[in-house]
Amino acid sequence: MTTHVAEHNYISASARLREQLLAGLPVTHRQLHLAGVSTAVLEGGAGAPMVLLHGPGGNAAHWMQVIPELVTSHRVVAPDLPGQGASEVTEGALDADRVLAWLGELISRTCASPPTLVGYALGGAIAARFASEHSGQISRLVLVDSLGLSPFQPAPAFGAALNDFRALPSERTHDGLWQHCAYDLDGVRRRMGPRWESFKSYNVDRAQTPSVQAALGALMQLFGLPAIASADLARIAATTTLIWGRHDLATPLPVAEAASARYGWALHVIDNAADDPAIEQPQAFVRALRAALGSPSASEQGTKP
Repeated sequence: MTTHVAEHNYISASARLREQLLAGLPVTHRQLHLAGVSTAVLEGGAGAPMVLLHGPGGNAAHWMQVIPELVTSHRVVAPDLPGQGASEVTEGALDADRVLAWLGELISRTCASPPTLVGYALGGAIAARFASEHSGQISRLVLVDSLGLSPFQPAPAFGAALNDFRALPSERTHDGLWQHCAYDLDGVRRRMGPRWESFKSYNVDRAQTPSVQAALGALMQLFGLPAIASADLARIAATTTLIWGRHDLATPLPVAEAASARYGWALHVIDNAADDPAIEQPQAFVRALRAALGSPSASEQGTKP
């Protein structure tokens, strides 16, 4: 009985942190069962569909800085990746085919037409692999500081901070890692205001959860650490755009420049950002994303007669 109560209280505390993080965002939440994964999905807006896949150890709230703008023109669908955030792997173990099947089911259940698929870091590697095999199910592909374009070999200081956080998740090691994830962490904190504390607390909470750690390890082994074969990337038929932080220490800008040159993909570089431009420079990120889609921002729309 004591164990059950403690577990219930822990889950409730995690849910409260998530509610705080999502408070005020123009989205609704639902839970979908997809490929044996109870999947937390945020949805909002109307228009052409756009699916947003977050990065390693994150959750759909990663996109909180850009969702309010994106829902003005698109139907936005942002899931927690399998085993991450509030998504739970309920059947068996994760493998690559199952993760790609999960994404295919997500698209078919939530999108009335082929969506723009936007993937950040680990989400980018999953999106690229999906696009190489199922380009007909998406309209466009946008890779944001994506893993999978080269073997994962971060700068030594970034790698050390990442290992510290994975080994002992805490507010201290979280901030230590974010000193390398952000070009200007103090600026990120100022812009996010009180939401930064909820963001940090939920990230730490999830990183301390054994099932989340196990799922992240599997996803990184399957998608995040290895490079996708050049022949597979060359098969991507959907129009593809790269958006990259100029000061990325996890996957440096030359990786994106090489992919842009090799595959003919447009590249938008975000100044004053490291590996997470949607968090660090949300306005510049949205401008780059809209440029990739050929659509104006909400403010630009408002100036038209």
